[in-house]
Amino acid sequence: MTITLDSLEPALSVRHVLTLERVLAGEPEVVAGAGHLDRLVRWVHVAEAADVGVMLSGGEMVLTTGVLLAGDEDKQAEYIRSLHRAEAAAVVLGLGRAFPSAPDVMRRAAERCGLPMVVLHRPFPFADLTEEVQSRLVRRKFAAVSLSEAVRTELTALITAGAPLQRLLDEVARHSACPVVVTNLAHRVLGTAGERPAVDDVLRDWERIARQAWGHHPGRSGTEGDGWIRAELGGRGERWGRIVLCGYRGDTATGRLLADRAAEALVLHRMLGGGAACSWEEQSAQSLLTDLVSGVVPARQLLPRARAAGLPVNRRTFVPLVVRDGDPARLERLLRLLGLPGLVAELADGATAVLLSLPRDQDAGALAAHFATRLRTETGSDHTVVAAAEPRAAWDDVPTGLREAQHVADAVADSSAVLDLPPVVRLKDVHLRGLIRLLRDDPHVQSFAERELDGLLREGDEDLLSVLRTYLATGRNKSRTAQLHHVSRPALYRRLESIQVRLGVDLDDFEQAASVHIALLAHDAQQQ
Repeated sequence: MTITLDSLEPALSVRHVLTLERVLAGEPEVVAGAGHLDRLVRWVHVAEAADVGVMLSGGEMVLTTGVLLAGDEDKQAEYIRSLHRAEAAAVVLGLGRAFPSAPDVMRRAAERCGLPMVVLHRPFPFADLTEEVQSRLVRRKFAAVSLSEAVRTELTALITAGAPLQRLLDEVARHSACPVVVTNLAHRVLGTAGERPAVDDVLRDWERIARQAWGHHPGRSGTEGDGWIRAELGGRGERWGRIVLCGYRGDTATGRLLADRAAEALVLHRMLGGGAACSWEEQSAQSLLTDLVSGVVPARQLLPRARAAGLPVNRRTFVPLVVRDGDPARLERLLRLLGLPGLVAELADGATAVLLSLPRDQDAGALAAHFATRLRTETGSDHTVVAAAEPRAAWDDVPTGLREAQHVADAVADSSAVLDLPPVVRLKDVHLRGLIRLLRDDPHVQSFAERELDGLLREGDEDLLSVLRTYLATGRNKSRTAQLHHVSRPALYRRLESIQVRLGVDLDDFEQAASVHIALLAHDAQQQ
């Protein structure tokens, strides 16, 4: 059976202890500190000594009859103060010969200290309360350790199977039943897991929350309040990140166990080749940009993730770029060198997306051109082309811009005239080829291409299709086409005649040749 947070017994608070059946038999009454009954009970301790505080370590519910305190109000007050200094959870006084009723001195001192004070009106064996509470605490402790080991085992199995970071985080979130966030030391979010609305709530103001919680305590780990529990990530004396359980509902000790097990797994994942910390940043950017390009998740819902990933989003101009055969690491370094805020992610088919986020008073076109020129210089190739969409002033328009840049990059990849293109290529620079790329998924365009080329496609004659493609791309230059296909002019004429017969067109007629050319461009675009 899978052990989760919900399967653990509830954490024992003072309030919970007072509702236990064995305790109710003693007719408990809260006489002070009623506003602090939600303190967690870590242990139960029976003590009569006046200086009991020195024997405590915090979180204990102290049981006493007060027999050594009777008749001495100073000792009674000091007894309460010593429990307060030791951070005891509560004090339970059994009424009897020493104290037939709650002593006013102890009650007033407990109220001032905010220490819950409970009196038992009926004779009650302390052993019963101790046995009941201790057994529950031990069972919960055992369940927490079992949960911790179950998490360790499952995460190790995932790592051994080569699971990605996201799969590990999903497992941690399932066990902890709260959002999970992994960050680098600059608070930049590298990964998240948990229910999407809850994660978005956490990320919405992430940087402020993170810096406020930990900015002044860079080396501290553990609980930071309100169920936020973190563990440091690192090894060999070097820290490189942290994992945070956000709003954990269980007790602190169990949360720390879970966070520690998760941290161990993430460090192991890195050591075994699951990726260095920087690659996790790349994975985070890739996930975000892939979701933006796909349009499956509305851009507005992705805004908290973008902000948490370190991308400035308020009053910015966004420049979507796509680089064909670009090295993401090189592009990241170039952005840092030029001081340009942005995200880099490798997409499918050798394309790398770059989303620049620029202040609105800067010249987005000039900065994009400068980036492309420096990239050409670094690669030492004039063939390196950066495809771009027009700058977007609104975040909601970024997905359309990224898709447009991707279409331009695809059109450039099809073009044989790369050297004639500017360093930053836009839709207007790829002319008809760019338009066809944008419309290739339209059923009317697909039907048109099939209808125009049916005579060749039905036979599957790739050789004739290749000749037709070259002939139209060279502006119907027969000499150049023959040269490129290494055939004689008469042989080319025979092939062109065969093409015209099969298609039922006259390629010397400009309109018919243009129609076939458009159909061929659409057909080629659909095949990629």
